Amino acid sequence: MTNDQARRTVLVTGGSRGIGAATALRCAQMGFAVGVNYTHGKEAADAVVAQITQAGGQALAIRADVGDEAQILAMFATLDRDLPPLFGLVNNAGVVDVRTRVDEMSVARLNRMWAINITGSFVCAREAVKRMSTRHGGAGGAIVNLSSAASRLGAPGQYVDYAASKGAIDVFTLGLAKEVAAEGIRVNAVRPGLIETDIHASGGEPDRARQMAPQVPMQRTGSADEVAQAIVWLLSDASSYTTASIVDVTGGR
Repeated sequence: MTNDQARRTVLVTGGSRGIGAATALRCAQMGFAVGVNYTHGKEAADAVVAQITQAGGQALAIRADVGDEAQILAMFATLDRDLPPLFGLVNNAGVVDVRTRVDEMSVARLNRMWAINITGSFVCAREAVKRMSTRHGGAGGAIVNLSSAASRLGAPGQYVDYAASKGAIDVFTLGLAKEVAAEGIRVNAVRPGLIETDIHASGGEPDRARQMAPQVPMQRTGSADEVAQAIVWLLSDASSYTTASIVDVTGGR
């Protein structure tokens, strides 16, 4: 842990479970204070915070729906007040929906998908840039967006809307990275493949990852911590010359 990290914060959206929780724990091990964002599941978020604080770290659970701008603004205000200055943002919060074809998708479903997966990531990044950019008097920092292998595969017959939302994240990553590269901020993305997390259950298919594992060249699913390790590398000084990059963590799929 460096002195700089001891005085800096990483915000992990959707940090109460799965990849987000694994990332929050890894960030704490690196010496960062951690904002653990959640929408539902306060107990899970509190458990992540407790694990960090019991190990001597600093963390805070912050409830906010990233599909709601007012809640995002309140979350960043809490970070400003209660934790050290912001160094990093992990745009991890996202949703999937039940398997369906495009010709059966409702506008309500699409609006929810875009609001959380796309607009929420934009607004969180906007607020992070305001705090980290040297243009705004900040000390620099790093943003890591969570994409998905679905952005390359299209997810036909399953959730093309989710895949499209992650395609937007890929383009957002490239554009923002170039926009703020001279302002001390690096922006990258991680594109997970079949990972054992609760997101599959939220889409009505809790066993989806295991069922599809034979399609992966490595013949297995990935773990949340395997994705988290890629994320924290992109946050760290070890990737100091890496920006506008998208790292696949997919077992070769």
